Amino acid sequence: MEPRKIVRFLATDLPGNLAAERALRRIKGIGKTFSHALCLTSKVDPKKKIGLLSDSELQELAQAITNPTFPRWMLNRRRDPETGTDLHFTGSILDLRQRDDINTLRRIRAYRGVRHSLGQPVRGQRTRSSFRTQKSVGVMKKAARAAQKPAASAPKQEAKK
Repeated sequence: MEPRKIVRFLATDLPGNLAAERALRRIKGIGKTFSHALCLTSKVDPKKKIGLLSDSELQELAQAITNPTFPRWMLNRRRDPETGTDLHFTGSILDLRQRDDINTLRRIRAYRGVRHSLGQPVRGQRTRSSFRTQKSVGVMKKAARAAQKPAASAPKQEAKK
């Protein structure tokens, strides 16, 4: 039996020639440890190509992802602010929840929300020499400084007269 070339799984196209454990990592929100645990709990061989898995095996994997029975530390949404339960999100739902969380921080004017709004680092990193995208650095080359000086000094002389 030849493996399917592309497997559509949880709104993601997965290459069928990859091992199941490796292919699951292509889904946003599923990492190395989580994919290994998924294969073990759903009794799917982690080294078997995902293109060779039957529909029932794929449904077991999908069920294990939507309702995980893993320890809290493996989930990506512990103590959800709305429900208070431990959840695990994947794909576009994960993106939407992250965006909603950032917008909530901005709306309540929390420090992290303000930093997100300003495009600054959020987690306490130093900013003296890092995060200088789209900003000019204080050091100029001699040729650029010489070209800038005459243009800046000409209006001052006219103002004195």
